[in-house]
Amino acid sequence: MVSVAPPRVPFLDLGEVNAPYAEELKAAASRVIDSGWYVLGEELHAFEREFAGYCGTTHAIGVGNGLDALSLILRAYLDRGVLAEGDEIIVPANTFIASFLAVTANRLVPVPVEPDEASFNLDPTHVEAAIGPRTRAIMAVHLYGRLADMTALSEIARRRGLLLIEDAAQAHGAYWHDHKAGALGHAAAFSFYPGKNLGALGDGGAVTTDDDELAADIRALRNYGSPEKYRHDRLGGNSRLDEMQAAMLRVKLPHLDADNARRRAVADAYRARIRHPHIHLPAAGAPGAHVWHLFVVRSARRQALREHLAAHGVQAQVHYPVPPHRQAAYASLRELSLPLTERLHAEVLSLPMAATLRNDQVERVVEACMSFAGGP
Repeated sequence: MVSVAPPRVPFLDLGEVNAPYAEELKAAASRVIDSGWYVLGEELHAFEREFAGYCGTTHAIGVGNGLDALSLILRAYLDRGVLAEGDEIIVPANTFIASFLAVTANRLVPVPVEPDEASFNLDPTHVEAAIGPRTRAIMAVHLYGRLADMTALSEIARRRGLLLIEDAAQAHGAYWHDHKAGALGHAAAFSFYPGKNLGALGDGGAVTTDDDELAADIRALRNYGSPEKYRHDRLGGNSRLDEMQAAMLRVKLPHLDADNARRRAVADAYRARIRHPHIHLPAAGAPGAHVWHLFVVRSARRQALREHLAAHGVQAQVHYPVPPHRQAAYASLRELSLPLTERLHAEVLSLPMAATLRNDQVERVVEACMSFAGGP
């Protein structure tokens, strides 16, 4: 058997990401173990207060994962009669499938629209054109860590009487003027999957909002529909951010801004130094509006580029190879004409990105990109 050397620049090394906080994480784990309280306890309540304060919202509600966060927002609006089954939700065509799944899980209808090519995010012009008589909400995904154009989308939502929901799963800490992701719409969903900018050591998610009634509804829905123990006012589920993950996140939250600053420095280096006719670099957007969860380039020769990088010890990944409307799960959407989305999904390639990347690793990535001959 031929052994394969590990990449000299891995796409993401989670052990390395968490190593700076190892002692704090172990102490937090011990604190939870010794407490004897593992679900809906003080660690969760403290994290919810801290994360709400960080985002600048009145409420943060910890849930099981990012998909549940999105689903629970929509479910709560359904329960309140703000939404009804069959209503349409505008979603980006180029996004991770979770954005679609949250919509269809609630018997709502996703309406995919093409992105703005420069930002990968919702194009407000296409959003406006897609609004129909059953449209009730816009789901703005801050893809790859860059804020969508929330100024334009907020204006459209206000003028057309629509909900504006943020899928902020990749945008922890991104901000526009004095407002952070999570505080830019009626409600927002976050994921704390381990690879996120603010990642737990397992699954986790949260909803942020300033809406007191919505927050109360989601707190009940995440816990069997129970506003208090053994009283069940609605058909809820079980989606609770547990004490251990809340404690891990409390350790890492104070470091998020510094980690994002390092990500921006890595992105700045890539953008300043990679100059290649077959590698198209992403735009940074307004200061602070991008936290570079992923650094995604485009190449019409993606596979050759990926193989070239691998041969030079650089691991790259594809986010995402197949858009939702081309997945078997959404066969009913297969006939949609979304050429830009399909081209993006055929060309995107994510270079290594983490707060732990060393300067010599950044240099290796740059050199590997610059030495690409272009392939067949």
